Amino acid sequence: QVQLVESGGGLVQPGGSLRLSCAASGSPTDYYTIGWFRQAPGKEREGVSCTESGGNTYYGDSVKGRFAISSDDAKNTMYLQMNSLKPEDTAVYFCAAALSPAPCVVVIHTDGVGLDVWGQGTQVTVSS
Repeated sequence: QVQLVESGGGLVQPGGSLRLSCAASGSPTDYYTIGWFRQAPGKEREGVSCTESGGNTYYGDSVKGRFAISSDDAKNTMYLQMNSLKPEDTAVYFCAAALSPAPCVVVIHTDGVGLDVWGQGTQVTVSS
């Protein structure tokens, strides 16, 4: 069973960058899909980015061109590099994994249907 732990959140000024990490207790090869979601106070959870083990990736329109998802198999860790951060990026960010095939187009647009394991979340605050 994969367990996920996010880290790397914090306070950053607008225009700054952060890199979130999602450490898996098992090998990344044990999952088919990794998704990043975020939830701001008073708002619904939003799919941010997703990657499938076959290499397909997805980015939400609000982060496209600014965020990048990657992984380091040797460290069993997935990353979300966030650049050009805006105040509206402020939210708790979660990573989640699917242990069976789950296309990103389904994962993102169904608020995580198909994802089996979720991390506890890490707070990102973008403010001057």
